[in-house]
Order: sequence, then C-alpha cells, then structure tokens
Amino acid sequence: MNSACWWTMPMDLVPLGKTGAGAGEEQGVQDQIDLYFSTFAKSMASIGAFIAGEKKIIDYIRYNIRSQIFAKSLPMPLVIGNLKRLELLRTQPELKAKLWENAIKLQNGLKERGFDIGKTDSVVTPVYMKGGVEEATAMVMDLRENYRIFCSIVVYPVIPKGHIIYRLIPTAVHTDEDIQKTLEAFSATKKKLDAGEYKVEAIPDMATR
Repeated sequence: MNSACWWTMPMDLVPLGKTGAGAGEEQGVQDQIDLYFSTFAKSMASIGAFIAGEKKIIDYIRYNIRSQIFAKSLPMPLVIGNLKRLELLRTQPELKAKLWENAIKLQNGLKERGFDIGKTDSVVTPVYMKGGVEEATAMVMDLRENYRIFCSIVVYPVIPKGHIIYRLIPTAVHTDEDIQKTLEAFSATKKKLDAGEYKVEAIPDMATR
C-alpha cells in the first residue's frame, strides 16, 4: 500500500513551492499527500491551523480527537484576514519573489560577516551563537530596545546548554536599508556578547520594558 502522511512545517506555507502551497509542492509530491497540516501562525502572521484530506478522515478527526471536541472556531475577522492573505498569494506572486530576494540578501550578508546560519532552505533565518539563557535574553532585549530589531530566540532545554539560536524572519516589505541595519546590529551585539557585556545573574524581565 503506497500511502504518505505529510505534516508541513508551519513556516513552509507561502515561501515554498511555485504557488506557495508548501514543501509538498516544492518537492513535487503534492498529489501524494494524504493528510495536509499547517498553521496560520508563522508565514500567515495570524493564529489557528488547518488539516486537509479526504472527507472521511477529516470527519473522523473532527469527532474523535479530544482536542477538537470542545474546540472553538476562529473569530471571523481572522478567517477573513487569512482568506485575504491567500488571495494576495495567488494574485500577487511578486510578493513571494520579493520575500525570497530579501531573505537571500539577509542570509548572504550574515555569512559574509562570519555568522553561522547553518543550512536553511527557508526564509526563516537562524543565527547560531554560544552563550547562556541569560545572555541570550539580554542580547535580544538590546536588539529590540536599542536597535529596533525583533527576533525570537531558541535556548536550553530546546537546544543544548551554552548554545543560542536567534531566528530572523524577513518579509516582502523590508527594504535594503532594513536589511543593512539588521546586519550592522548583529555585528555590534555579537561583539558585546563575545566581550561578556551580556553576562547577568538573572534572566532580564522583558515584559517590564
């Protein structure tokens, strides 16, 4: 029995595939997918998720999975917003092209400055560094408060102690100036990290800023 069950990564919808349908389209196996899952939380900049497949499978999931039994529907404004995003994806392919153009500029710029971004096939751009949770939090706060750059961090226990992953996600509306400022900010804050300027005794409370 040839059967494939495919779960997409949340960020592959929109950036990957000719029409933005995701990793299945990108790899030429879209027609072989039996169960398709993705979220609206990453590339769609919204909340919620969806599962698509044969009606009998979806009906079974709807009435048997415990987390679904008492689930609420998405608020209508979010549904309308998600539908509008899909419409833009279909009717304005230049937005996706610009997204990738910006992502490649950012990733190449980081590599030229000596940053380790690993091997990424997505617009989601990881930046690998060494340091503790406290240092990572202090650095990301510095980026936000003093350089006006927002990025998320991945730290222990998701990854080993002493390692940090910063995640940058460019968009189609970012400018070359935005990208240049980001590169300069990361160079400046990396020097501070290496010099020990972010060493603190406790994790900074970012909510108080």
